[in-house]
Amino acid sequence: MSPSESLQSSPVRDREAGLAEERHGLSPAALVVGVLGAAAACFVVCWAELVVKSIQIAICQFAPAAIGLLLLVVLLNAVVGRLLRRNLLKPHEIIVIYVMILVAALTTSRGLLEKLFATLVGVNYYATEANHWQALFFPNIPQWAVPFDVRGDLQQNVSVWFYEGTPRGAAIPWGAWATPLAAWGVMSVAVILCFACLATIFRRQWVDNEKLTFPLVNLPLEMAGATHMAGESFFRNRLTWIGFALPTLIFLLDGLHGLYPSVPEIPTQYPLNPVFGAWGKPWRDLGYTTAYFSLAAVGFAYFLPQQLLFSLWAFYFLIRLQNIIFSALGATPEAMPLYPTSVPNGYQVAGAYLVLTGHLIRSGLPHLRDVWARARRLPGAVDDSEELLPYRTAVIGLAVCFAVAVLWCVQLGMAWYMAILQMGVYLFIVAIVMARSVNEAGMLMAETSFRPVNLVQLFSRRSVMGKSTLTALALVDPVFVRDLRGNLLSTFFDALKMSDSARLKRRHLFFAVIVALLVCFAVGGYLHLKLPYTEGAVGLYSYVYWGNNLLGIRDYAPVLEAGDSYDPRLPFYFGSGVVVTVILSVLRARYWWWPLFPIGFALSGSWSMIVFWCPILAAWIVKSFIIRYGGMQTYSRLRPLFLGLILGEFSQAVLWATIAGIWRTPAPFFPWP
Repeated sequence: MSPSESLQSSPVRDREAGLAEERHGLSPAALVVGVLGAAAACFVVCWAELVVKSIQIAICQFAPAAIGLLLLVVLLNAVVGRLLRRNLLKPHEIIVIYVMILVAALTTSRGLLEKLFATLVGVNYYATEANHWQALFFPNIPQWAVPFDVRGDLQQNVSVWFYEGTPRGAAIPWGAWATPLAAWGVMSVAVILCFACLATIFRRQWVDNEKLTFPLVNLPLEMAGATHMAGESFFRNRLTWIGFALPTLIFLLDGLHGLYPSVPEIPTQYPLNPVFGAWGKPWRDLGYTTAYFSLAAVGFAYFLPQQLLFSLWAFYFLIRLQNIIFSALGATPEAMPLYPTSVPNGYQVAGAYLVLTGHLIRSGLPHLRDVWARARRLPGAVDDSEELLPYRTAVIGLAVCFAVAVLWCVQLGMAWYMAILQMGVYLFIVAIVMARSVNEAGMLMAETSFRPVNLVQLFSRRSVMGKSTLTALALVDPVFVRDLRGNLLSTFFDALKMSDSARLKRRHLFFAVIVALLVCFAVGGYLHLKLPYTEGAVGLYSYVYWGNNLLGIRDYAPVLEAGDSYDPRLPFYFGSGVVVTVILSVLRARYWWWPLFPIGFALSGSWSMIVFWCPILAAWIVKSFIIRYGGMQTYSRLRPLFLGLILGEFSQAVLWATIAGIWRTPAPFFPWP
């Protein structure tokens, strides 16, 4: 019996003969350790990602920082248990701690805080007389939304000190940040609560009815079960440590190579564009293609269905083939603004997302009717006493929080129709499909290839929306819409799945998540101001401080200055995405042997696939070989080996980030850019 199975059956089994399921509540010990772990996650993530820079340990939905800290908790619990002859923390308590750490790590990183602070000051620091940003944007920004004076000069102290460090004798301008952070906090809380409501509404459909695989919960459940009775088999299994040793060796060699160049390294990335570029046109136009190799990603992909693995890497190559064909026909595809794919593929993906959302709603209609009946308190409605929130609360809460988010965008300067489109597409289409890609397809990064504003371009020019709306989009896009790594919706679903295995009361777990978010807002918020004002943001991670935060400004500035034109090809690209996804969905539903999943097409041009196509292809080859020649028994027996790959790579990432942070030494490249 695997440890994750022991979690489901050993600590507390469902009582048979019609008795109600017994679940654990939130213990004080789990809450205290979870708070400490969440605070530690904020420190580790900020230091590793902003200062060390080469190891991004919380940008994916399964954060290495959380796994590293979870391993520390498990080991300390085992040591103390040996001394006291009893474990202080039980498996369900360790799961609570892990969820709190994970939520704090993701939110501190790309989930919110890493994108928020730099966006609010970057436009002031990088505004010059040459780029005209002051004239184009400042008059349209409400004063409450930013810490600098929108009627003031370029490069004000609050921005300059943020990027260049606070001068000797000067104090960090905490007060200037109070109002904008409070204002953006309202929007952030509304969005997070929308995610909680959506997770409540769809949990039963995804977990109980469709029985999605939720690949990201396997390792935490194994590790938590390893502290309780039969669960020790995970850490005592020789295959676990063989898997652990492989990425450890790679990190050791690459880390020593950074300190002593004479030590050989094992490269984990290989750019392929120079290879294809040497062949000339049309091969040079295939799009950004690099082979990033991660043993942890191979470990994750091992647990996905073979057909899904095939779909993911096959569509990645088919889109590159599409780019080559366009180029050969003399129509070299333009780059999709703000995304690493082409314009045709970006709009095809938008069409795919629309179809997938419709399909998810259609397949879940019976359940959604039950939710609606319970929300209306109709007689005979389903029982929701064990859900994250009561269905009535979830439905009303979703409507209220969505309205708050829309009104907030309107107050920021966005036209009402654009505010509805922006938040509607983000919350009800993009976030849901991204969560599905994580919970079903096991994608470790949640990234898309289009923004809501791109749907406006199907019918009109962006310039007709007006300066105020475009300015508001330039601020909201980089904080919420563009880089979706660390999105909490899929994390809510994973937490709810683990609550079943650990027999946790879901509403107690939700309280723990709220506490973790409060810790994150306090500790992470402090660090995201303290580090730039102390170290100077120009010396910190460039993507955060002059990359993502300014992409919206750079994209909308030419539109504000000179306008834009309408591209009549965009509806064709969008329509082709709709048609292809409908065909794939029908074929997949009618023929079990059909190998191509529509989710593979939807993810084909995303940064997630750019990073993971190589390990996904490797996992597909390895898994196909194992099942063909060893059968399912061998596949199951090798499970600890691939979990060990994940644990080894992620724990080494945290270890080397800590070493680099303390001694200011080079850190090996972590293959998750």
